Amino acid sequence: MNDNDTMMEAVAFVGETLAPFFLQDPRTGDAGPSFQVLSALDAPIAAAEWPFVDEVVARDTLCLMVEGLSAGVDDDALVWEYRRLFVGPAAKPAPPWGSVYTDRECVVFGASTLALRQWMRDQGIERTTDDRTPEDHIGLMLALMAWIARNRPEVLDEYLREHLLTWSSHFLDALAAASEHPFYEGLARLTKASLEGIRDELGIDVVYSRFFR
Repeated sequence: MNDNDTMMEAVAFVGETLAPFFLQDPRTGDAGPSFQVLSALDAPIAAAEWPFVDEVVARDTLCLMVEGLSAGVDDDALVWEYRRLFVGPAAKPAPPWGSVYTDRECVVFGASTLALRQWMRDQGIERTTDDRTPEDHIGLMLALMAWIARNRPEVLDEYLREHLLTWSSHFLDALAAASEHPFYEGLARLTKASLEGIRDELGIDVVYSRFFR
């Protein structure tokens, strides 16, 4: 395996590891094994191996996540925090879709969502969701990042530069501030540090969006 292959494996690891926690309800979703593995993690040891992130930052954020799982994956506080942040029915304090921040009207299915959909179509990348699900959900975009790193690494820089990194740090800062549970605060902070580390490692020059929220 050459250096680029190793890099792409590390990018894929980040996306595959973090995406389920944004996409799956701890109680009713299908990411139970991921939650269980994390709950048993030795955070300081894992931090030394976590790619793209300073070891101290990785340790602090992983410790928060492990702490948040100390009462179990089925803990009401964890479950209800996921639903408050990502499901509703109340207004979400930090909506997980990119166009909510980059579209002047702060709506889902905004211009940036449609631009991502067109880019995927141009690249021959098939949708994994139905037409009613915006592609620019942070969890879906992390999963797509992992898929691209493994299957279409030649377009990874473009995907990150034009579609994910343009808004991810802004959103993840908002999510960390809105989180009332250590697991989701740690998740937001670790994801931000990981994506910014990937940006720096790949030397991607990002033109950040204007944010309307």
